Amino acid sequence: MNLQLIEVYIPDQHFESIDEKLKKYDHRSYWVSSESEERMLVRILVQKSEVEEILNYLEGVSNVVEGFETLLIPVQTYLSKETIHEETKEKEEKEEDEEEKSRLLRASRHELMNAAEKSSHITMNYSLLILLSAIVATVGIIKDSEAVVIGAMVIAPMIGPVISVAFFAILGDYKGLGQSAVSSLYGVAIVLFISIAFGYFTDVGMENAQYLDRTKVTLIDIPLGVASGAAGALAFLNRLSGNLVGVMVAVALLPPSVAMGMSIGDGSMTAAYGAFLLVTVNIMSILLAAVSIFSLSGIRPVRWEEVQRANVSRPLSIVFVIIIVLILALVILEGQNLI
Repeated sequence: MNLQLIEVYIPDQHFESIDEKLKKYDHRSYWVSSESEERMLVRILVQKSEVEEILNYLEGVSNVVEGFETLLIPVQTYLSKETIHEETKEKEEKEEDEEEKSRLLRASRHELMNAAEKSSHITMNYSLLILLSAIVATVGIIKDSEAVVIGAMVIAPMIGPVISVAFFAILGDYKGLGQSAVSSLYGVAIVLFISIAFGYFTDVGMENAQYLDRTKVTLIDIPLGVASGAAGALAFLNRLSGNLVGVMVAVALLPPSVAMGMSIGDGSMTAAYGAFLLVTVNIMSILLAAVSIFSLSGIRPVRWEEVQRANVSRPLSIVFVIIIVLILALVILEGQNLI
């Protein structure tokens, strides 16, 4: 069901003007009640596609009105006489139009911002999952077991911070961008620490396919990273389960990071360089796809100063990542020519 409930607590002295404005937005139902002697409570049931426009208005009001509060609540079920007796069949052309529109839907900027902020923080759960996935992936590579490596990618929470970097870059939120980048580097650092230790204390698994495949980089790895980033960005926009998409992003990040750490621990600097190049190519390709999709999705801030930052940050982010990807592609071609 694509309905959401917006609850707005409005001080009495501002109620009439705000109530009049809110009623102009498209809504399914509209309720008003007295929340206290000083505030009124307005509940608006709206289609998901209408949420962002209403929240943008309420965000602007919140900056100037004291005691003004807004809640957004997902609606799982809504029953009324109208919904029960609604027609279940539509004309074929109308169905096609609705299906096409549904592909373009995304969660509101406020929901996405909240999700990105959660992903940008380093937590105990994040640290433990990265630690466990690094151990499992390293053991999987040593044992030359593809199944074990895939299992490690299932539990590796590497998608959140990387996608958040792209999201905050598009909005020009440099604080969120910095936090997300630190979280991503922190995750990679844990993986390197674990794999360096394994590589230092054992040389088993340094000659098998699972390891060697992650110490070489080719141009075909760029489309893999782009596809991973695109999948991650689309899943994020629509608030879909990140498990399967997270595996796709982990494919591009976790195994080559483990291979790089094992190579450093073993003292194989040539292999470590190849794995480092692969990790860098994958990260930049993921970011390129993500910033492009977020830019095309129409995500924009509301406040004037934030709009100005976003207008500068958006094109700079895309151009910067494209330049880095092109430089890496040239380095890969040069390395292949030398071979």
